Amino acid sequence: MQARGTLMIEHRLIEKMILLITNTLLKIKSTRKVDPVVIDTMVDFIRVYADQTHHGKEEAILFRDLNKVSLSEEDRRIMNELIDEHVFGRQTTMALVDANTRYRNGDDSALFEITQKLQTLIDFYPKHIEKEDKVFFPATMDYFTDKEDEAMLAEFYEFDSKMIHEKYKSVVEKLKI
Repeated sequence: MQARGTLMIEHRLIEKMILLITNTLLKIKSTRKVDPVVIDTMVDFIRVYADQTHHGKEEAILFRDLNKVSLSEEDRRIMNELIDEHVFGRQTTMALVDANTRYRNGDDSALFEITQKLQTLIDFYPKHIEKEDKVFFPATMDYFTDKEDEAMLAEFYEFDSKMIHEKYKSVVEKLKI
């Protein structure tokens, strides 16, 4: 398997979460209520799986290695767009957390912002994933030899093996009294 194949497999799970977010948004719109714990769970998935794990591999490994080669102007432009999109996703998720916290603390007006941020994520991720799967990943395949790609794949596995430890180290740090 190529390293980018791992990223594409991760996209399929992110797409499943986006479908769950879509269904949750429909429920929120029909009931005019939100379960803050459900939003917390979705945010945890987005932050840990989609951003830290998936985007982490892209930024810390794939993009780093692509920065070492002579990318075409178009490929460089798309990579920079993807990086900007990752930042946008983080900012949207942070705004969702803020709105969810306000809602949990009794601010019913935050419901509107929660629905906006969920819709933004629903609109954002499929386009972002399509750009990576159908445009960027195929265009960047030829920049690496098979051996370099295998090394990147091994580094992806190593990166993933550290993620659970990073997540729960963070949980413990946040719970310290």
